[in-house]
Amino acid sequence: MSTTPRRRAAKAIASPWLAAGARGDQREKKRQAVLQTAARLFNERGFHATSLDDIAERLHVSKPTLYYYVKSKDDILLECVRTALATMQQGIAEVRQQGGRALDQLRACMRSYAAIVMDDFGQCVIRIGEDPLPPPLRKELRRLKAGIDHEFRRLVTEGMAEGSLQPCDPKLAAFMLAGALSWIGRWYRPDGAMTPEQIADQGIALLLGGVLAPVPSPPSSAPRRRAPRKSTP
Repeated sequence: MSTTPRRRAAKAIASPWLAAGARGDQREKKRQAVLQTAARLFNERGFHATSLDDIAERLHVSKPTLYYYVKSKDDILLECVRTALATMQQGIAEVRQQGGRALDQLRACMRSYAAIVMDDFGQCVIRIGEDPLPPPLRKELRRLKAGIDHEFRRLVTEGMAEGSLQPCDPKLAAFMLAGALSWIGRWYRPDGAMTPEQIADQGIALLLGGVLAPVPSPPSSAPRRRAPRKSTP
């Protein structure tokens, strides 16, 4: 029998560098943190009053660090807008895939739209708007908005065809519905008395059902029949 001692397996040294996939995941998480923090600051202070220094300070990083994740403040705003509109489009697509009556689809799309305009990115779209963006980016924003408007018009048109919506101008109806829902993003406060779900429920009910109380039916004007007289013996 050999008496030579067995060599112990060398203990692997843990690499301080993450694998490529993990590095990519970490970078994307940090990028999303930059965008969400920026969106909140834009909503709180306004776009022009917020600087990259402010965003870096809120994140506890240096300003040069931000440039690893974003190009400029304009780039941040556009990415915030893209995120919100892409989420809206995804929600509308999911509703369309589920099918059902146009009215039910319209309610579901309105609910999705309302929920998004109450989150950080959605509020950024509504409160900041497109004016701060340079013309090429403004054009892209309008293109994304047009796609959502098209879906609302389609559902209104289909709702009239199935008889669940009264006859109206689909373009005007889409503008009115989306405009009213968008305005929620201006006055909504997370610490308010109502939850986002309650706001969405009541807002949709008002937009689709109106605020007028049902008018009671007038009393019948038909002449009342007199009871026949009893004949006397």
